[in-house]
Amino acid sequence: MSDDGSEEIDDERVYLGEYDGDRNDAGERHGHGRAVLPNGDVYDGQYEAGKRSGQGTYRFKNGAKYVGDYFQNMKHGQGVFYYLDGSKYEGSWVEDQRHGHGIYTYPNGDTYDGEWLCHLREGQGVYHYHDSGSKYKGSWVKGKMESAGEIIHSNHRYQGKFINNNPYGKGKYVFDIGCELHGEYSQIDQKQLQQKKQKQLQQKKQKQLQQKKQKQLQQKKQKQLQQKRSQLTGEPF
Repeated sequence: MSDDGSEEIDDERVYLGEYDGDRNDAGERHGHGRAVLPNGDVYDGQYEAGKRSGQGTYRFKNGAKYVGDYFQNMKHGQGVFYYLDGSKYEGSWVEDQRHGHGIYTYPNGDTYDGEWLCHLREGQGVYHYHDSGSKYKGSWVKGKMESAGEIIHSNHRYQGKFINNNPYGKGKYVFDIGCELHGEYSQIDQKQLQQKKQKQLQQKKQKQLQQKKQKQLQQKKQKQLQQKRSQLTGEPF
């Protein structure tokens, strides 16, 4: 979900590049123009006092593209970013970052429609899962499901609190047939869970080994008993 390339500042005092367009009395790029940057990126749009400001289209050499507002060479305002992996963000930008309300469409068809802060999902938003048709509606913190929210499925929903993308604390399932299931969730540390599984596996192996030893011991006793009986009766063993 990161940008596919950073824009190179087309300050003619530092970088050289081709420019065809309007200039002001000071010779700065001002008005509409088209610039081909040294790295191969292309900007076609508005300039103000030598910097990208206003509406414009920035095409990255790698195939990504931004169409929207600029201010002081930064994506700022409303705009659409088409990412190289096929994903797309359409919404508000502040100083080159997704910030405010926006809709992100992911390569797998999932979508997020909600608030953003510094490139991350933050605040209220709805995440729709394309394959299953389910969706999460609620609060987000630093890109993850946090605090109050609900996951809505085709025939039931879960309502409660979330921590780190998982249900946590008191919550309930509400089914379309009219019944509800109330409960409380707690997160299990994955390391502790793995250790527990390993311990159970070791206990199982020890049990199997003990059973094997007991069987061998029993077979040995039976053999000794048969040998003793053969000696007493004179019957061949």
